[in-house]
Amino acid sequence: MNGKMTKGKLGSLALTALVGGSLLLPTNLMAGAKAHSSSPQTAYVKQELRATWIASVLNIDWPSKPGLTVKAQKEEFIKYLDEQKAMGMNAVVMQIKPTADAFYPSRYGLWSQYLTGVQGKDPGYNPLSFMIEEAHKRNMEFHAWFNPYRITMPLAKTAELSDLEKLPDSHPARKHPNWVIPYGQQLYFNPGIPEVQQFVIDGIMEVVKKYDIDAVHMDDYFYPYKIAGIPFPDEETYQTYGSNEFSSIEDWRRDNVNNLVKHINEQIKAEKPYVKFGISPFGVWRNKAVDPTGSDTAAGQTNYDDLYADTRTWINNGYIDYIAPQLYWNIGLPVADYAKLLDWWTNEVKGKNVQLYIGQADYKINTESNGVQNWFDPEELPNQLKLNRSFEEFDGSMHFSAKDLRNNPLGIADRLREDIYRRPALIPAMPWIDNEAPKAPKISKAKQLDSKIHFEIRDGKHSDASYYAIYRFDGRHEGNIEDSANLLATVHKEKKDQPFNDRTVEKGKTYTYVVTALDRTHNESKQANHISIKVR
Repeated sequence: MNGKMTKGKLGSLALTALVGGSLLLPTNLMAGAKAHSSSPQTAYVKQELRATWIASVLNIDWPSKPGLTVKAQKEEFIKYLDEQKAMGMNAVVMQIKPTADAFYPSRYGLWSQYLTGVQGKDPGYNPLSFMIEEAHKRNMEFHAWFNPYRITMPLAKTAELSDLEKLPDSHPARKHPNWVIPYGQQLYFNPGIPEVQQFVIDGIMEVVKKYDIDAVHMDDYFYPYKIAGIPFPDEETYQTYGSNEFSSIEDWRRDNVNNLVKHINEQIKAEKPYVKFGISPFGVWRNKAVDPTGSDTAAGQTNYDDLYADTRTWINNGYIDYIAPQLYWNIGLPVADYAKLLDWWTNEVKGKNVQLYIGQADYKINTESNGVQNWFDPEELPNQLKLNRSFEEFDGSMHFSAKDLRNNPLGIADRLREDIYRRPALIPAMPWIDNEAPKAPKISKAKQLDSKIHFEIRDGKHSDASYYAIYRFDGRHEGNIEDSANLLATVHKEKKDQPFNDRTVEKGKTYTYVVTALDRTHNESKQANHISIKVR
């Protein structure tokens, strides 16, 4: 993720104001906003993706360092999942291909050095299989995060093709040196070569075919961020592959990325239609000063003009199922105001078959960035999350990153667990992929076992249910399952008669339970029978 792009000095909170601890929406945002009069302490939502990025590159999050034992690696990952589940998260975005390598046995990359310290060394188990299984046990989606073109992280002061010799002989870059292009301190696969694009797609499809992932995820790294005064050295590639069709190298580069995105999505859907494809781009498409349809920002680099990532084309043409712009700025920042950007992105996706998730800058909490003090305010991120929920087009958040949430700056993890994400949430469905809900399950008679209530969820033999939502109501009458306050838990379907234990009951109280079934794309069934029981 790119976390160093915020520029400018602290300005006034021009679009928002805090009065009595409540966030007032700016007037010009109210037209696209939902009505929410309650504070984050009570404004729960039933459907909302909540994910955390787990970065493996440079061992940012996991594993904490290379060379740990298999047991230690597994324990670290399980601890992350348990922490995130306790915070109300329902998905994890795991970086499984950070630098032309792999966290699984692959034909398209060597074992990652971030596992063992040595690129190509077998870690002794299959981390990807393990991680998917553990995520699904906790009923969390697993989004497999790929970096398409990056071969190395910074090496010397200037990367040279001779740096290829530092890679193992069996590395794909060593086998295809004509695919490699140096830029700055790194090596990349050249995005303009058709064989490179197919290699990237084949590497992704290897995972889609072999593993039970829920989504393919990419972030903001396509063409690299520009280095002042150093042009990306692909003029020769442009002359070979693009000059006859495109009058500018910039349009050709954008077309290269568009084709990659389009074809990845097509091949995913041809293989497993329920597997989603999402991208988390840099937070600014274009500045309004360059394009009147762009955002009211003054970002130094933008997706369209500098990274050649034309997010608008992806959205309008249905190349992706979700987009998660990294809005890593504070509310009111003059150069890139979070509130203005949120408004701009909600308008981009309005009426389109794409979900909008917001990339949240948890890593900035309790830090100063270019003189900006706002992140020392413990309400900055909570206010952003509340503002998100005021828009109908908002479908969830992705938090960067797992280690930062573990560190709990200004109590943000506590705030999520005890307040903002205290109630569980279902992931929003994608009807353009599938709009047929499973049949309703039935639940057995409840019984008390010590201090818990136990029942079984019984499903049809041919049910396509992936998990179940359990709703609980006080008393002997069922209430409204659309009210998120009644959603007690979700449980992954492991067997035909799936057991469920409610360990949060209170002695002397009577509860009524209702269960629904949901499929891989989160279509929810009707409710069947309900059961009531008094706790002795």
